[in-house]
Amino acid sequence: MADSRQNNIVSLPGFVDVHVHFREPGFSYKETMATGAAAAIAGGYGAVCTMPNLNPVPDSLRKLEPELRAIEEAVKAVEESSRSKCGVSRTLKILPYGAITVDEKGEQLADLEGLAPYVIAFSDDGRGVQSAELMREAMRRAKALGKLIAAHCEDNSLLRGGYIHDGAYARKHGHRGICSESEWRPIYRDLDLAAATGAAYHVCHVSAKESVELIRQAKKSGVNVTCETGPHYLVLTDEDLQEDGRFKMNPPLRSPDDRDALIEGIIDGTVDMIATDHAPHSAEEKSRGLEGSAFGIVGLETAFPVLYTKLVRTGIITLDELVRLMSGSPAKRFGIPTGGIMPFNWDLDNEFTVDSASFVSKGKATPFDGWKLYGTIVSDLAG
Repeated sequence: MADSRQNNIVSLPGFVDVHVHFREPGFSYKETMATGAAAAIAGGYGAVCTMPNLNPVPDSLRKLEPELRAIEEAVKAVEESSRSKCGVSRTLKILPYGAITVDEKGEQLADLEGLAPYVIAFSDDGRGVQSAELMREAMRRAKALGKLIAAHCEDNSLLRGGYIHDGAYARKHGHRGICSESEWRPIYRDLDLAAATGAAYHVCHVSAKESVELIRQAKKSGVNVTCETGPHYLVLTDEDLQEDGRFKMNPPLRSPDDRDALIEGIIDGTVDMIATDHAPHSAEEKSRGLEGSAFGIVGLETAFPVLYTKLVRTGIITLDELVRLMSGSPAKRFGIPTGGIMPFNWDLDNEFTVDSASFVSKGKATPFDGWKLYGTIVSDLAG
């Protein structure tokens, strides 16, 4: 880890987020490729991987092309903006996912072969692949192409209309809960499939203690599996819920035991990386309370300060370990070259209050609004 100090300033490598939603094409009222890219830079990121739940869904090269054009324009905008501010161009790698299935409907496989040269991996994020046979064939073909399958693990038959964790808060306040089994049951299935096919398998946004243990045991048995969790799952639980859409995401905030299992997972290496699942929505879509609001929160602009404040300053993990989780590990697993990604200068002693109104992302929904955190970028370009 680059670590050159001058007073209270530390130079850290640009982070790598393998799970973001930039909403373009199809949903630019929530976020554009350009505003998402600006949010990534504001959060200290040098590379991001954009999920395919778009319109059109990138299930073929023809349908990927609008996203590729938007990416090219956004990268140019980042370079031009940084050059005008600092005289030096900052680069941001924006790497798209291809869909696993056509229109993410889980009925037939996408054109994986045609997409492979242009995408970082395959995912149907936002929807779980319900068919074991379809997932088996996706894994077989992805392995042949040298690509990861990054799975949104959710068993639709177990959701039962839930929208927050099936725990104490849901029971006390009369909400319908999402059981942890809806997450860990598909992971259990997919780990068997990964073992049988030899595919490289990655589990998105792990939130449940059972999921952590399944992945831990699979790693011990030699399955080629990695997983991510999000900052919010490491520092919040369903005990922190409020009747506000900014606390609603999928998977949901779970119990303190689940949070503790995730922390143990990042300490012992079961959980390989931290990704934000940056998922912006319009203010109206997030204004309908826990039941009616859209799933998803923004995270790029708060991820490092939240984790540094709550995990590093409290002694749970070291700064080096956090940087590995946010940069080295995701880059290695997804084969993302880090050459050319410039570091960022952070003032680790600077305290600030999160104000979502100041976010450069179009999305403003965050459970961390009003939190006092440490860590701010002190210059656009490190040097």
